[in-house]
Amino acid sequence: MSYVFKPAPIASVPVLGKPERFPVHRIYCVGRNYEDHAKEMGFTGREPPFFFLKPANSLIVVNAGETGAMPYPSLTTNLHHEIELVVAIGTGGKNIKAADAHKHIYGYAVGLDMTRRDLQNEMKKQGRPWCIGKAFDHSAPIGPITPADQAGDIAKAEISLQVNGQVRQRSQVSKLIWNIAETIEHLSAAWELQPGDLIYTGTPEGVGAVVKGDTLLGAVTGLESLQIVIQ
Repeated sequence: MSYVFKPAPIASVPVLGKPERFPVHRIYCVGRNYEDHAKEMGFTGREPPFFFLKPANSLIVVNAGETGAMPYPSLTTNLHHEIELVVAIGTGGKNIKAADAHKHIYGYAVGLDMTRRDLQNEMKKQGRPWCIGKAFDHSAPIGPITPADQAGDIAKAEISLQVNGQVRQRSQVSKLIWNIAETIEHLSAAWELQPGDLIYTGTPEGVGAVVKGDTLLGAVTGLESLQIVIQ
């Protein structure tokens, strides 16, 4: 088969302890999935889950023990960090029941949903889609994937983010409004999940702005940490 130009390489993420890489299909993100974060954004209650997508080539893939680099994006003066647990789907399916969700999970990783907050807020005011605030280039840093059977009890893990050594975000995965299994159930009712899908499961309270030169260190208990520098 020939193409009019050379296709882009497949986006992929390293897997701890394995030579094979995890090829990425789609990136789904869950909005406002921790109660205290929902409150700091002006919302309350356990609303039905909602989702947005990022392109697979928005990933910044950081290997174990390394520090990644994220260029400060254009058009914004208010770039926000959002630390998230990422679920990697290994077996696809549609209308997956929460009780069966664990059968579809390949592993977990630490991720950042970087957000051009000023652009997102402006689009919200105008009632327009806010892809420009979320789905921009380099907006999805991610660390290596830990296979599910090596990740421990992820539902009880602590999730945190430090900026320049100071804690900005800290919570527990158990505080997700919609837990991992429920998220997969809702998501697979709207889209047929495929092997290679990544689910950014939501961020806890404490989101805030970062500037050039800042170092971000994200962690989830039992997983390889994620460190990036804003350039």
